[in-house]
Amino acid sequence: MKRFTCLSLFPEIIRASALSSIGGRAVERGLYELEFIQIRDFAVNEYGKVDDALYGGGVGMLMMAEPVFQSVTKAKDDFRQIHGEGREKLIYLSPRGRVLDQQKARELSELDHLILLCGHYEGVDQRVLDECEAEELSIGDYVLTGGELAAAVLIDVISRMLPGVLPSDEAWQKESIASGLLEEPQYTRPAEWRGRAVPELLLSGHAARIEAWRQHAALDLTLERRPELLTKLPMTHEEIKAWLEAREQKTKASLPLLPGEQMKKGEKAN
Repeated sequence: MKRFTCLSLFPEIIRASALSSIGGRAVERGLYELEFIQIRDFAVNEYGKVDDALYGGGVGMLMMAEPVFQSVTKAKDDFRQIHGEGREKLIYLSPRGRVLDQQKARELSELDHLILLCGHYEGVDQRVLDECEAEELSIGDYVLTGGELAAAVLIDVISRMLPGVLPSDEAWQKESIASGLLEEPQYTRPAEWRGRAVPELLLSGHAARIEAWRQHAALDLTLERRPELLTKLPMTHEEIKAWLEAREQKTKASLPLLPGEQMKKGEKAN
């Protein structure tokens, strides 16, 4: 990925998120480019008009095709002037689209140029979406005021997978969902806090056993909260057998406590 271009009426919303923290440092280091195009710069009149009433009636206003089309054209031209031809895609952030997941984010991270169209009001004239071959993408089954927050989420999800943005690929590959599992419970100092102790094995320094514990704890948590993820996980018969045997041998005292599973003060494990 060389560049994200955001087409928006309110680019400051995206800028505030995308240029903060890790993302901001990555842009400063030149790991990827972030461009913002104000759709209102291509308004159809001197008053900045970019929307109009819906044909057929209805509540609210719809973003007009021509300002959006000119914004997309500028995004493509700007990229080609610097980088030449490249693999690019126009994404329209919309609740009608496929729901974003890690696999889709990985696919998009392979592109050279991602153009993010942020709708507002009642959305965008369908004709420009068809003309520009936009792919619709959603971040969840709910409705936002505009596509800017969704664009910021998409940039964050993709950019952290790009080389050099995080300290190593392992930093994101082993996180929840990215690995195919929910992330196991994690702990830091002190070893005991308010009567709750860190699982003893994690203090043992036995690397192989700790890694096995982490894998089994992640499987346990995924089974508890998102069992459907397990159907997509490639596991050998031996790995499944080892996990099931470990589950049989565990007692509550040796398991990481999950929310809702915490024992009352003074209660002993069975």
